[in-house]
Amino acid sequence: MSTLPTPRQSLFDDLFAGLAPSYVVRPLHGDPLPQQIRLDVREDAENYIVQAELPGASRDDIHVSVDGSLLSITAELKQFDQQTRNERVLRSERYYGSVSRSLRLPVDIDDTRAVARFDNGVLALTLPKKSPAGGERKLRID
Repeated sequence: MSTLPTPRQSLFDDLFAGLAPSYVVRPLHGDPLPQQIRLDVREDAENYIVQAELPGASRDDIHVSVDGSLLSITAELKQFDQQTRNERVLRSERYYGSVSRSLRLPVDIDDTRAVARFDNGVLALTLPKKSPAGGERKLRID
């Protein structure tokens, strides 16, 4: 299934991109608010390793939750720019918004051993796979 825009969608996007501020979220300065959190997901024998780009977010404004195999990341993003001269504000531009992303992993996550780190706008998650209850058991055949 292709997610590429059709020529009609692309023409529509190009036509309205600069006209309607609610159509394309653009702050008054800086980079536009990301429409979606970009993720890299890798897997090894014991863990899922997730890296999420969250530029402009602070550690306290990021929320990660795990429910079985469902991973959800939400972040509040704030852009603030203020210029002053002699204590009088000449210009102040602010932008606040939020982004979120959820994905279902193939195996449940052991949330008691999960680790999250945030550095330079990148959230790094190490999510251990939950082993099946009781592990594999061989049956004796009578």
